[in-house]
Amino acid sequence: MKKLYALYVSLVSKLQSPFLLIIRLYWGWQFFLTGKGKLMNLDKTAGFFAGLNIPAPKLNAILAGSTECFGGLLLLLGLGSRIATVPLIFTMIIAYITAESDAAHAIFSNPDKFVTATPFLFLLTCVIVLIFGPGCFSLDAVIGRLCGEKKK
Repeated sequence: MKKLYALYVSLVSKLQSPFLLIIRLYWGWQFFLTGKGKLMNLDKTAGFFAGLNIPAPKLNAILAGSTECFGGLLLLLGLGSRIATVPLIFTMIIAYITAESDAAHAIFSNPDKFVTATPFLFLLTCVIVLIFGPGCFSLDAVIGRLCGEKKK
């Protein structure tokens, strides 16, 4: 039974890098598109931010859009992934606090509201990549191999 379980764990573990690749590609692209949309419609985004009482709405629209756009590209490529996820996580937390404050306050009382809010899957993806890394199908892994880094 132990050997069968060990084989099962070994086989399932081989899905880690393909899974990380899929979520990085999909959500990195989504971050890029969202950030690009903010930057391409800066006045509209700044107006939305102003309506949420975010200080310096145009500056914050540029910061959020740039973080999502360029952080999304880094996530998609798997380049500097664990570093790129930190500002993306911060941006998603701010999105929860400002644009989805009802959902953020309902994290324990109404978890469905929290997990169905727009920032949730973006945030979850970033936390997964921060904790597990980008996987072996990433530029981070290629650079690591070229630099002689040992596989863990």
